[in-house]
Amino acid sequence: MANKSTTPLASAGLQLGREVAAPDSPEAARLDRVPNPQKDTDYLARFTVPEFTSLCPVTGQPDFAHLVIDYAPGPWLVESKSLKLYLASFRNHGAFHEDCTVAIGKRLASEIKPKWLRIGGYWYPRGGIPIDVFWQTGKLPKGMWVPEQGVAPYRGRG
Repeated sequence: MANKSTTPLASAGLQLGREVAAPDSPEAARLDRVPNPQKDTDYLARFTVPEFTSLCPVTGQPDFAHLVIDYAPGPWLVESKSLKLYLASFRNHGAFHEDCTVAIGKRLASEIKPKWLRIGGYWYPRGGIPIDVFWQTGKLPKGMWVPEQGVAPYRGRG
């Protein structure tokens, strides 16, 4: 019976439910979207990515971040497997913290057309300085409850 509920999505060409090779770059990654069955209801969806990695564009060394993506869906939802593959494609991508965070937010907003979206990129220290990057688009629907992102400011080993 589980196959009946996934058959329409699989036939829609989604990456969900099939083996998919990891994309070589964020540009090559495909983000899938599915219709929002609650499009007339204002609600918040959150993705938390505590082990995001990319590469420093200068040194080629790894950079690590904790990402929190909040959005008030419009007509579309982002399919989570495709989001996971997209975010993993940054592992071999050289870009500064600000560029990675904002590019992810802009790509999601472009693909799923949310009513509102924000991304918080909480980057671990590099050269002794943690960098936190925040970006949002759209207008928060009136009366929407948006919890704190829940990532404490970096305090080191202090």
